[in-house]
Amino acid sequence: MVSTLADMARAIGRNVRTGRVGRGWSLDEFAERSGVSRRMIVQIEHGQTNPSIGILLRLSDALGVGLPQLTAVVDSQVLQVVPAGRAPILWRGEHGGHAEMVAGTGPPDVFELWDWALQPGEVHGSEPHSAGTREQLLVIRGRLLLTVGDEQQLLEPGDAAAFPGDRWHRYQAPPDAAGPACFTLSVLQPDVGLPTPPTAAP
Repeated sequence: MVSTLADMARAIGRNVRTGRVGRGWSLDEFAERSGVSRRMIVQIEHGQTNPSIGILLRLSDALGVGLPQLTAVVDSQVLQVVPAGRAPILWRGEHGGHAEMVAGTGPPDVFELWDWALQPGEVHGSEPHSAGTREQLLVIRGRLLLTVGDEQQLLEPGDAAAFPGDRWHRYQAPPDAAGPACFTLSVLQPDVGLPTPPTAAP
């Protein structure tokens, strides 16, 4: 398990390059498939940057492996334990907030378990994930403003929510909050890496 930002960047870089080369893709082809620039991919593969969650999702979707496998959360053990403080931090807020992926599974049905903490005023917006993705969260402490598409709800400690992750969504800690918004988040992304079924003729 990686322990520093530099370790995480190198681990992600190795996994991205292994996935790309294993499929016989050039950098240009991978850039076209993922929608991530060639320059960014080179920086990632060399461990020179810590990419955003959005970029990681584009890369993992293009490779058909899921985010946990790309970030080295998945291993071959039957019982996988991530010691406290050792989960990879994949997002950092400008005021000290963070998001850790504490567990995950490989494809085809990718499941992610996250531990989030947003400091007052911090926001994380997410592009729609792949079709069929579902998210669920439970607020542990503080207040969380959750937006899914055109709907918005203020959640208090103990409140839970479930929503389609294939719509635009956003998590926000109100600027006037007395403390951080802490919540656990699960993400289920089905059929990762499987061929897309053909559409029926009209």
